[in-house]
Amino acid sequence: MKVFLNVVVVLLALVSLEEVTSHGVQPLSKIAIEKAVIALDNKAFIKASPSVLGVNEENKEWITLTYSSSRPSINDWIGVFSPANFSSSTCLPENPRVGPPYLCTAPIKYQFANFSNPTYKDTGKGSLKLLLINQRSDFSFALFSGGVSNPKLVSVSNTVSFANPNAPLYPRLAQGSTWNEMTVTWTSGYGLDEAEPFVEWGRKGGQQIRSLAVTLTFDRNTMCGAPARTVGWRDPGFIHTGFLKELWPNSVYTYKLGHKLFNGTYVWSGIYKFKASPYPGQNSIQRVIIFGDMGKDEEDGSNEYNNFQRGSLNTTKQLISDLKNYDIVFHIGDLTYANGYLSQWDQFTSQIEPIASRVPYMIASGNHERDWPDTGSFYGNMDSGGECGVLAETMFFVPAENRAKFWYSTDYGMFRFCVADSEHDWREGTEQYKFIEHCLASVDRQKQPWLIFIAHRVLGYSSTDFYANEGSFAEPMGRDDLQKLWQKYKVDIAFYGHAHSYERTCAVYQNICTNNEKHYYKGSLNGTIHVVAGGGGASLADFSILQPKWSIFRDSDYGFVKMTAFDHSNLLFEYKKSRDGKVYDSFRISRDYRDILACAVDSCPSTTLAS
Repeated sequence: MKVFLNVVVVLLALVSLEEVTSHGVQPLSKIAIEKAVIALDNKAFIKASPSVLGVNEENKEWITLTYSSSRPSINDWIGVFSPANFSSSTCLPENPRVGPPYLCTAPIKYQFANFSNPTYKDTGKGSLKLLLINQRSDFSFALFSGGVSNPKLVSVSNTVSFANPNAPLYPRLAQGSTWNEMTVTWTSGYGLDEAEPFVEWGRKGGQQIRSLAVTLTFDRNTMCGAPARTVGWRDPGFIHTGFLKELWPNSVYTYKLGHKLFNGTYVWSGIYKFKASPYPGQNSIQRVIIFGDMGKDEEDGSNEYNNFQRGSLNTTKQLISDLKNYDIVFHIGDLTYANGYLSQWDQFTSQIEPIASRVPYMIASGNHERDWPDTGSFYGNMDSGGECGVLAETMFFVPAENRAKFWYSTDYGMFRFCVADSEHDWREGTEQYKFIEHCLASVDRQKQPWLIFIAHRVLGYSSTDFYANEGSFAEPMGRDDLQKLWQKYKVDIAFYGHAHSYERTCAVYQNICTNNEKHYYKGSLNGTIHVVAGGGGASLADFSILQPKWSIFRDSDYGFVKMTAFDHSNLLFEYKKSRDGKVYDSFRISRDYRDILACAVDSCPSTTLAS
């Protein structure tokens, strides 16, 4: 009853929330909670069961809602709120002219009351199954009429909670600062004033050791604007990172997450395992997955007002089913599409846990992670929903010197990956340009022949319609300065997201194909193959009517890329669709070291006539 009364008071005083739109609409932003009115129905009810979840240490569990309304409508909907007392928090004013909303917690998900009840409009009775994950707080459920545009509060449920809401959850691995270091990052409800976080780990079947973990968090004031700073805010808990060092190459390790409470007791996660990275230059089969723009989706069908990321679960399920057949993942920007609704980050890390807990899950920064006006991002739009990079930089580890400058290099066996940050200036003379050149120039191509460039926005080539309309067929200024680096240092493949589709170019330099082959490259490429792999899950983009000569293959569908290096001379590239995991485009590269050294246009080093 306390929850209900607080909600009633709050709903009388709500103000507008700011909607962020780019590449689709965040479903939660469609709820006009500022228009909510009280429409109490003494005959209405909503009940949730069971009331306690995770009694066997599960971190997600299905619940059943039963509900009834005396005036049912097809527009009635149910919001899931966490914390359960979702009216108890307050917002800071955004500016002196606009008063703060009194409700600073949007629902973490929602579903229409007739979703699984076709007779609800006639009977007013329904039931609904929803999947909840452990998000460090309790839950309540509110029944609204009036649709999402004019919500009227009808009833609020009992509370539901996990047995241990503070449990260590959702581990995500990442390459460390050196080839033989693995990091593991996780989320919990335990601050350093309550418990000491650590990782217990060791070679499979061998002695286990403990490594202490560092802890980060942030508060509402760290956010740069609404909705992240207002209705989208949710306490992120504590983010811990452990560093597992001096790993033996290709060895299998087990690990589990632990918290030692100050009363001497321990809280543990389940046991996970991973395979350590190969030594740089090691000759073994090495398999890489690359995609961008996946987002998250709900297994229970909720939150999908706009079919916002309807391919996300298919991509995730394909990667989970094929876990034994790849070694490292690169999710190259636009991770969650939370757009300032922070609850979605927990749901995203839960969705990818079966992948990220087993193989390194490397990320790049995209516009939906970083961009916000007057915060140092290269683009002055509002795509991050006020997050301005804080969530991505804190929730995931990357081996960057400064995670606020989200560029880094990482080695995996015969691969060198140079990961750029397209949301910061990359042009010649900038700090990032110097990093990119150093990353490309410092690799030993005899040991690491496969040189890969990665960025979120398309800095190379794309015939997606919005780039064609720009007239640049790429990000404006994208390749103006970078293409001479790709050519000079003989980058094999450049990967991008941002455009929600798949496209592959020929080996190209200055808009000209440098190799007429399409599926089997032998010897020197003489240019760089550019690949857009932005079909991870978010709403798809269209291509221009015109297909340039450099565009070999285009597909407006959900999918991901897999690269397999068999040795120093042979690489297989495959584009797979998320719906069935089958290969729809592929090529091979077969060459020797001398082919990498061979001169191409603008890539020849200086020579002398001296003998």
